[in-house]
Order: sequence, then C-alpha cells, then structure tokens
Amino acid sequence: ANSRYIPVKFSIRGRDIGSAVDEAKRIMSRQLDLPPGYRIRWYGEYKEMKEAQHRLALLLPIAFGMIFLLLYWAYRSVKYALVQILTVPVAVTGGVWALFLTGHHLSISASLGFLSLFGIAIQDGMILINFVTNLRREGLTMHEALVQGGNLRVRPVLMTALLAGLGLLPAALSSGIGNQAQK
Repeated sequence: ANSRYIPVKFSIRGRDIGSAVDEAKRIMSRQLDLPPGYRIRWYGEYKEMKEAQHRLALLLPIAFGMIFLLLYWAYRSVKYALVQILTVPVAVTGGVWALFLTGHHLSISASLGFLSLFGIAIQDGMILINFVTNLRREGLTMHEALVQGGNLRVRPVLMTALLAGLGLLPAALSSGIGNQAQK
C-alpha cells in the first residue's frame, strides 16, 4: 500500500552511529506516542551497518572453519591447526588496543580490518610453525627448535606485520568525507 513518509536526517560527530541511533530509539520509544498507522523506520548508514553486522556474524564462523580446514590440510595435524587458530585472539588484543588508543569505535570497517589481522596472524604463525617443524625434523629438541626458530624468524614475521600495518595506516587515519568506507 502507498503511504507518505517524512524523512528526518541527522549527522553524528564524535561517536559511533550504532550507539547514537540506539540511544535515539530509546528516547523516542519513551517520549513519542505515534498515532495509529504511523511507524518509524531507521535507514541509511545505520541500516547498512546492521545488515553488514548480520552478514559478518554469518561469515565469520564460516571463515574460521575454512581457515581451520586449510590449516589442517597444510599441517596434516589437528594439533598444529588448533595452535595456529589460537594465535588469532592474541592478534585481536593488539587490534582492540589500537582502537582504544586511537579513539575509534568498532565499526564494519574495523571488523574487516580485524579479518585482515586474522590473515596476517595466520600467515605469520605458519612461517614460524613451518620453520620450527623443519628444525625438529633436523633433530633439534622442541625447546631448541622454538628458540632458534623464534630468533631466525622474528624478522620475517615483524616485516609482514609491519608492512600490512603501514599499508593500512593512511586509510585508518583518514578523516575526510567517505572516511568510514576507507577505514
């Protein structure tokens, strides 16, 4: 059925769109009595953000499952695949600190950045695990292989992480129009 609509637009500065719209919804539900037949719909970036969050909630477990399968296929070991997957929460800690220190909120773009961070953590872990595994095959004890592998592979791991971080830094620090998409 056809109906009229009255668009109400507003901009948000200094906070994330999700909490601002959620607060506006709470205030409106307490203070606004709509006549019969009237309704409020929330569109724009908020609706797009909610749709993207829903998609991410579906895709993230699928991505982790696929990563685990690929790791299992690469290592032929559930143990190594689990050890590798368990490095991701450590990487997330650094990402959360970065958001906190820069004053940014968790957004869809930040969530995509976390996905990139997961990939980097997995790649760096594979570099180290493969090297340590090769050292173990050469006869070193686990302790010796871990110490030597850590010493010899710290540079490639740091270079990979640093390159990815510096490559994404301009987009993360942008503040102009359209910066949310860039970030």
